[in-house]
Amino acid sequence: MPPRGVRVSVIIPTYNRAELLRASLTALAAQHPPDEGGFEVIIADDGSADETRSVVQDFRSRLTLHYQFQEDRGFRAAAARNAGARLASGQVLVFLDSGIRPGPRFVRAHLAAHAAHAAAPTGQTLAVVGYTYGYRPDADQLPGFGAGEPSPTPEETVRRYGHLPGFQDVRHLAFERFDFDLGATLVPWQWFWSLNCSMQAANFWAVGGFDEDFRSWGGEDTDLGYRLHRSGTAFTVSKDAWALDTPHERSVGDDLTSGADNVLMMARKHPEPVTELLWAWFAKPSGHFEISHDWNLEDEYLLVLRAAEEARGRDAAPELAALRSLPAGTRVAVFGCGSSVPEGLPRAELFDFDETVAGSRHPGGVVRHGLGIRTPLADQSVDHVLITSRLSGVWDRWGAWILGEAHRIGRQVHAPPANG
Repeated sequence: MPPRGVRVSVIIPTYNRAELLRASLTALAAQHPPDEGGFEVIIADDGSADETRSVVQDFRSRLTLHYQFQEDRGFRAAAARNAGARLASGQVLVFLDSGIRPGPRFVRAHLAAHAAHAAAPTGQTLAVVGYTYGYRPDADQLPGFGAGEPSPTPEETVRRYGHLPGFQDVRHLAFERFDFDLGATLVPWQWFWSLNCSMQAANFWAVGGFDEDFRSWGGEDTDLGYRLHRSGTAFTVSKDAWALDTPHERSVGDDLTSGADNVLMMARKHPEPVTELLWAWFAKPSGHFEISHDWNLEDEYLLVLRAAEEARGRDAAPELAALRSLPAGTRVAVFGCGSSVPEGLPRAELFDFDETVAGSRHPGGVVRHGLGIRTPLADQSVDHVLITSRLSGVWDRWGAWILGEAHRIGRQVHAPPANG
């Protein structure tokens, strides 16, 4: 039977990080528990061979603690989190990474955010993004963690250094831009990271939990955030539900490659312009982890939406009509097909970046929602790619990417002069 009174389940995935896990559990053992009901901690072990079991045992008298172990078959953090969530008895699931040390009112703050949202008549469920100090994947050292320096409590560390830009949550400027109100953004899920977040358990399972196809670092949390957003979930940032990352060794180069690969998988699973834009950011050459506040997915997506709205008055039918002259059996893809697809065309892979056009059926095929930066089509899978003038509004910013994708999937590419 589940423990009586448990309202919150804190799920920590881990793999061979016994001492980092100890730091997280030490901070959780120092929590001020919720006024009503307690909390449990679930360790979701992805196959550790170090002292993880011993660390868990050390805390059994101090925490309501459960341990879930899965065989080491490679990186399966998504599966580990789901396995932990299946053991959970709390109505609210909090996900916390190994080495993240929560503040003393962390659990109360996550629960309070959900309670406050439930009291408002919005009809939406809620996902909470917890503010996390010190998460700097490129940093070898941060204040408060110097060699030989005593390790203060999380609250003392934040009191000393929390005002320093280099110590604040790496997403701080993005949060500040929207006054910490992710309800004011179009793409709140880009900031939904599993190092410190929460949601209702029922909501988590309603969207399918973490996608276990993600088998390397990065992307599974963004993917979950995307699906929560598409289901109508609201997002908020809680500075009260703060936690503190512990610097540790990371494989930044491998993580960057893995992150780009996984965002591409996400774009294939959820093909639409906004996921193409996200992939383009990760796909660009970079030797380090980077959040640029000069480039923002929110702004790029707004520009694409405006261009799509402007393109609604542009009929690409005359450009598509030229496809009738292609030899029988020619495999065709069209970027920017629009809503008026003439009859008598070869069957084609049709894409348009206007969501009001996507899904419409024509003799040539069903229109997919896509910009053309990255499509689900395989290399050289079509003979002819037509890029129409409907994309002129995004051409200055994304024309080179769209042409590159057209040449990847097609043997011959035709773009009108207005598109370069």
